[in-house]
Amino acid sequence: MAERRSALITGSSAGLGAEFARQLAAMDYDLVLVARREDRLRALAQQLQDRQGIECHIITADLSDPAAPQRLFDELQARGLQVDYLVNNAGIAGPDLLEDRDWDEHRDFYQLMMTSVAQLCHLLVPPMRERGFGRVINIASVAARLPRADGCNYSPSKAYVVALSEALAVTLKGSGVNVCALCPGFTHTEFHETAGLADMKDALPGWLWYSAETVVADGIRAVEAGKPVCISGRLYRWLDPLFQSVWTRRLFRAPGRKR
Repeated sequence: MAERRSALITGSSAGLGAEFARQLAAMDYDLVLVARREDRLRALAQQLQDRQGIECHIITADLSDPAAPQRLFDELQARGLQVDYLVNNAGIAGPDLLEDRDWDEHRDFYQLMMTSVAQLCHLLVPPMRERGFGRVINIASVAARLPRADGCNYSPSKAYVVALSEALAVTLKGSGVNVCALCPGFTHTEFHETAGLADMKDALPGWLWYSAETVVADGIRAVEAGKPVCISGRLYRWLDPLFQSVWTRRLFRAPGRKR
């Protein structure tokens, strides 16, 4: 009997993380669900265990804490859990680099959005390589592909995630471990409401938005195909070459917030 494989998903209590849990459970992966909200994790774990017959483990963690990734790894070791599929999804909109004056808030943001992603890859990818199989999806954003005069934190952090994923993908080529940066555009999740961006969401036309189901399915297909970067959504895949062109790049720079 083949050994069952397990997927660890950060930020899995809602949004894309919860949708990754649903789709990977349907692919018969056991799950390790990681987030801050234990009640939501327990509800999702129970639902997926009942519906899919898989095993779900929950670990509460706040990945803006520098000690959290190592504690998470130690807990996996203590429980004897192997991670074959890693989804680095946890994230927030973040502070404005120039306007928000509490540096601790920025430091915590960088820890969550970049350092924890790198550290979890540092801890979990080498065992995947030793076993000859692994999948890593790092959630980035279409915002990573285009300089935006808006906050100076979110887009640069996601650009790092793209660069890290591309470097890992090249380094691990031929090892059986595939790494992909998934870059969604506007996606229907709780993200905009929790980030205080509901008014912005309401003001944008519906054709800019994709469902979480579509984004997650795109990411899973891309990592299985060995693509280092996946632009999710047909509209954004069409726009991305324009974003990257030296001839059109300036035209797509988004204006800054008015204060």
